[in-house]
Amino acid sequence: MRQLFAIAIIVLFSSCINQRVDLVVHHAQIYTVNESFAVAEAMAVQDGKIVAVGTNDEILKNYQADSVVDAKGATVYPGFIDGHAHFLGYGQSLYAVDLMFANSWEEVLDRVKAFVASHPGNGWIRGRGWDQNRFPGKAFPTNAELNALFPDRPVLLERVDGHASIANEKALAIAGVKAGQTMEGGDFVVANGKLTGLLIDNAVGVVERNVPAATKEDYKNWLTAAQKNCFATGLTTITDCGLNPKDIDMIDALQKSNDLKMRLYVMLSDKPSSYTSSYFTNGGYVTDRLMVKGVKVYGDGALGSRGAALIAHYSDKPGWGGFLLSSQAHFDSVAAKLINTDFQMCTHAIGDSANRVVLKVYEKYLKGKNDKRWRIEHAQILNPADFDYFGKYSIIPSVQPTHATSDMYWAGDRLGAERLKGGYAFQQLLNQNGWLPLGTDFPVEEINPFKTFLAAVARQDAKGFPAGGFQMENALTREQTIRGMTIWAAKANRMEKQVGSIEVGKKADFILLDKDLMKVPTDSILQIKVLKTYSNGERVH
Repeated sequence: MRQLFAIAIIVLFSSCINQRVDLVVHHAQIYTVNESFAVAEAMAVQDGKIVAVGTNDEILKNYQADSVVDAKGATVYPGFIDGHAHFLGYGQSLYAVDLMFANSWEEVLDRVKAFVASHPGNGWIRGRGWDQNRFPGKAFPTNAELNALFPDRPVLLERVDGHASIANEKALAIAGVKAGQTMEGGDFVVANGKLTGLLIDNAVGVVERNVPAATKEDYKNWLTAAQKNCFATGLTTITDCGLNPKDIDMIDALQKSNDLKMRLYVMLSDKPSSYTSSYFTNGGYVTDRLMVKGVKVYGDGALGSRGAALIAHYSDKPGWGGFLLSSQAHFDSVAAKLINTDFQMCTHAIGDSANRVVLKVYEKYLKGKNDKRWRIEHAQILNPADFDYFGKYSIIPSVQPTHATSDMYWAGDRLGAERLKGGYAFQQLLNQNGWLPLGTDFPVEEINPFKTFLAAVARQDAKGFPAGGFQMENALTREQTIRGMTIWAAKANRMEKQVGSIEVGKKADFILLDKDLMKVPTDSILQIKVLKTYSNGERVH
């Protein structure tokens, strides 16, 4: 065990004898996640901030509190930070048909029918989470059955990665989609001259924009439901990647009314409305719980739907290499727009071709070492020649460990064994800058941070597969993983002075666990329970 803090270093209480504070936590094992990863026993909180950290004797002798928590040996960590997620999208998914882990298209249809039976009406039927890689034969479905079941109601069912959807004929007709229609960065899939209903990447938006606008009540329901579940898993800060100004308006209003207490770092979507909004023209937006200082750019699609842009063709689809969702000229124009601002450019890039294109654009504008903290979201498949870009130009690879353990069953089919070696290379990426933010990409993956920890450290999924771990040369240590889920994720958002560690002056965002992540056997990681979650010193779970 690391040594406890020295009094002179971490507790400045000489003039604070018997100081009154709001909260004292004692008899805990507190992983501060400070520079030395020191462990303390107790801490004091006042006005939502940490005012002292030290031994039991130091804190109990010098601080009196209205609320005193005897942790009884429980482990305390800084509140977990999800470095890449879709908080609003997750909330929306809680009010749609849950298609996660469906093992056949027939199961998908059964779930839709059950949902409609309990949600009668004539509006749009939305669902999310299907994955053809789980279906027998792994072929993409068509809308034939949806057309027969719902001839008069529009249906739009989103794939698990958010980069493909199935729409029935009613939805396609409302959107005015015709067979043979084409667009940049998207595909309206046709078979035998007829639309199949399968929409890839940008084609999804053509149909989706016809869904009626959400109400204030919708937003409140979505966001508060998402918050409840996230707090229960120990998440206290979430990076929401790609929202429009209206979405942010709703979040801000709910935070100001105290209905929404989740701390959020929000990236604006790369759309014209974002650049004309006050969030951008005023140089960003910062409150106690909200920061808007990034722009989410969409480089390519996803590997699972074969929309990721690859240098060489897909191993399981000769002649096809995926596509970029915008032109290289567009990425260049965004970089030119952002380079002299405080906004981070945060670009989704999955395939090795997409990563190379974006990295070269970043190189042009960043020129060398810097503190712009521009990001590559996912950095999933990289050519060996391209890793050095991250270190040379201080580019942040923002990765999601559970993508590796979800994709490992079929990623080799897409890429082949040799190219797969450059995939999900977390340790290689960490070595570029010496730090690495971690997230989940939920609702693409589950919100559970403990699955992130397991996937990063053991490179295994919830089933304990594979026995020896997947490409273990790129596993992270436990300390690296904790840092990636806390202080490094904060640093990626320029929030490291506010959250991410348990240190004097920072927000009192922390969690109590029933077991110690640094010591528990890997096969027990997913059994860890979050006993309590605190945000701004307030218990929220």
